[in-house]
Amino acid sequence: MARMSAEERRESVIRAATTEFARGGYYGTSTEAIAKRVGVSQPYLFRLFPGKKALFLAVAQRCMEDTIRTFEEAAKGLEGEEALRAMANAYTKVIAEQPERLLMQMQMYVSVAAAEQAGDRELGEAVRNGWMGLWDTVHLPLGADIDGTTTFMAYGMLINCLVAMGFPPEHRVWEGLYPEARLEGRLEK
Repeated sequence: MARMSAEERRESVIRAATTEFARGGYYGTSTEAIAKRVGVSQPYLFRLFPGKKALFLAVAQRCMEDTIRTFEEAAKGLEGEEALRAMANAYTKVIAEQPERLLMQMQMYVSVAAAEQAGDRELGEAVRNGWMGLWDTVHLPLGADIDGTTTFMAYGMLINCLVAMGFPPEHRVWEGLYPEARLEGRLEK
């Protein structure tokens, strides 16, 4: 079996950390659990990332980059309502197929709130920058319409919360929310 390069090992750590942080959040996840999941020692983990916060920030950045890429690819060449539907459908597919991305997003927001209560603004600044990247990615295909962008992002956060709370796709709470996603069963676990 070929030995992994440091970059390949770093990628495997980010994937493992995504799963662990998605489950336990920043404060409830140990670096020991991450190292164990990926099959490395904690000292090796800290050679790749100088600390838990650096690892969490790398995972948060990757999560935002992946979501931005999902929106960009879905909206490529589209505008307005077509772009909105394409991005919404692409995102609901991601939620269904990669639930750890949704859970990681939710953990990012909770971790920022907790960190800021403790006086740590670094996590918040990074996550807010990522959020603005999401905003900008959605804003242009929707015709740079502030109301359309706000509505899209608000629906997205509502969908995130409903999925995270475990509402089944047939529940009445979904009525009126991007019917294609509900009808196609993409919001199922």
